[in-house]
Amino acid sequence: MTMQSDVVKIRGELRRAKEQMKRNRLTVGFIGGSITDGRPGHNWPEPITRWLADRFPEARFTVENAGIGATGSDLAAFRAKRDLIDPGCDLVFVEFAVNDWEVPTERRNKTREGLLRQLLADGKRDVVLVYTYNQDMYEDMMNDRVPPSIAEFEALAEHYGLSSVWMGKHALNEVRRGLLQWEEWLPDGLHPTQRGSFSYGTSVIGFLEQELLTEGGSASAKTNSGVLPVPLDQGHWQNVRFVPFDDIRTEGPWTVRRWVNLQWIDHSLSTFAVGSKLGFDFEGTVLALAFDFGKRSAEFRYRVDGGEWKISNRERPDWCGPSGWLKLEVLYDDLPPGNHVFELEVVHGSRPDCGGTNFDLAFVGVV
Repeated sequence: MTMQSDVVKIRGELRRAKEQMKRNRLTVGFIGGSITDGRPGHNWPEPITRWLADRFPEARFTVENAGIGATGSDLAAFRAKRDLIDPGCDLVFVEFAVNDWEVPTERRNKTREGLLRQLLADGKRDVVLVYTYNQDMYEDMMNDRVPPSIAEFEALAEHYGLSSVWMGKHALNEVRRGLLQWEEWLPDGLHPTQRGSFSYGTSVIGFLEQELLTEGGSASAKTNSGVLPVPLDQGHWQNVRFVPFDDIRTEGPWTVRRWVNLQWIDHSLSTFAVGSKLGFDFEGTVLALAFDFGKRSAEFRYRVDGGEWKISNRERPDWCGPSGWLKLEVLYDDLPPGNHVFELEVVHGSRPDCGGTNFDLAFVGVV
């Protein structure tokens, strides 16, 4: 399969993947938003997985699909070790051009670079960037311009020697050639049907055919040695840490629970009681809280270092259920370096769509 040069950019050799294929074993990881999420059963990782199993029937493939709907590269930076590195992924595809779209450029550059540096740091996996499509990209793409969210990813790809596949461009090219109807691709303007996912998948399959089945790979490709270049942004989120629940001070009825409602959460620190409080000390410039969030979730007020209290006011879209959304709240991302004290109190919230008092904290993340 011959791929268009405007879709595939070869920068990095799939050295680790080729080594593992010689052993007939490969662990493939995917991370992204709802377009990548494995739960629908037809998203673009599925045709890629099926192609690998069919093309290399003697090999054992392990798939770690870490995609979660309505999440971005900020949450992914905190999940990389648990969901991609610790499971031993040899080849990882990263898809966040769409879900990072509304995140300010400065923030998304830091989170993306931190995610990539974590994945590349030990030299044990190949990383490929893939870009899907949302309707905000239409004007740029129809006029042969690169949308800013993708252009910023491409700058990282150049700096770190990572190949990229513009899946959205491949599908739009098929539409322009009359090979794919728009409603077959994106009936809601964002989420592909099975046919649209197949189009996305075939662009990556073409890349894999070129790189896995060609001895030595592309002549111009670089090899990931695990020696990272100087970061583009010194504020990158590579050095993420967590505040253990044991180090969190609580006041009121709290429980630590093994979380059975969402597979991406190991344990939660939970309460149903308005007025319950927690606090902890931490060192860093970024503080983020992750929740099992939904329409029955409480809001909270919070402050750092005895400063002014702030109150959360999180939107609950129509598609949001009572719970089940792993939602990251970045409370601070520009604190002065050093030690800080955080305080929080659970409140019911004044939003009309706030229908409960559940407070289910998945983790406290610090950079």
